[in-house]
Amino acid sequence: MTGGPSAEPRTERLLVALDIDGTVVTEDGVASRAVVEEARRLSAEGHQVMLATGRSVASTLPVLDQLGIQPEYVVCCNGAITVRRDPLAPMGYRREYVETFDPTQVLTTVRAHLLGGRYAVEDETGFYRYTGEFPSGALGLASEHVQFEDLLHTRATRVVVISPDHGVEEFLGVVERMGLHRVSYTVGWTAWLDIAPDGVNKATAMEKVRQLLGVSRRNVVAVGDGRNDIELLTWAAEMGRGVAMGQAPDEVREVASEVTGTVHEDGLLPVLASL
Repeated sequence: MTGGPSAEPRTERLLVALDIDGTVVTEDGVASRAVVEEARRLSAEGHQVMLATGRSVASTLPVLDQLGIQPEYVVCCNGAITVRRDPLAPMGYRREYVETFDPTQVLTTVRAHLLGGRYAVEDETGFYRYTGEFPSGALGLASEHVQFEDLLHTRATRVVVISPDHGVEEFLGVVERMGLHRVSYTVGWTAWLDIAPDGVNKATAMEKVRQLLGVSRRNVVAVGDGRNDIELLTWAAEMGRGVAMGQAPDEVREVASEVTGTVHEDGLLPVLASL
C-alpha cells in the first residue's frame, strides 16, 4: 500500500489508530473513564494516539476533547479527509488531505437497484445534502434536504445510502449485485452503505500518516469493529497489531491479528493497557 511522501522510520514511538463508534465509545457516545486515562497516558508518553473513523470532521473532533488528546493527525470520512493539528484553525485542526469524486454514476447505479433508498452526499466541508429521512443526528447539523437531482455532479467525499426496508444480509446481496466500480464501499451494521473515492479507505489514509510521522510498520496498532475497518486492521496486522472488537462481524474478526472484548466489556482497555 502506497501513498504520500516516503520517510524512513525515525522513532520507536507507537502509532495507535482507533475507530470511534463501537470501539472508543458505546451507543451513548461516551468513552469509559479507564479508556480515557489509558489514551492520555500513551499520549503523554509520546505515542501518537489518534482516531480513524467514518465520522465527519465536525463529529470527530469533539471525541478528541472527550479523550483529552491532541494527535498530529486525525483520519475522518473513512479516509477521504485527513486533518492536521493547527492551534489557529477552528476546533484546532485544518484539512490537510481531501479526496473527492463525482458521485453521479454511483448514485444513479444504486438508485436503479434500490427502490426506496435514501441518499446523502457529504462535501469536503462536511456539509450534507440528502433525500428522504435519515435517523436523527446521523448527518450532523450542517445538512440540507434536496431533490435527488441536486445530489448529482457535485464533488463528494462520501455518499451514504440507507434502506430501512432491508435487513443487513439482504442489503449485502443487493450491493453485491450492483457491480459498483471506481469507488470503495462498506456496509455497516444496519442497511447503511458508505461509498468513498476509489481506493480510499482508513488504511490508505493511515499509511500516509505513518510515513509522515516516520513510525515503523512494526509499531502500528489499530482497533476497530466495523466493516469499514477491514482494510485498516488488515494493514495494521501485516507487521503490527490489528485488533477487532468482540462484537465485530466475522469478516472483520477474520482479518485481525487478535480479538478483544466487546465495547460494552471495555474491550479497548486491555489493548491500550498492554502498550
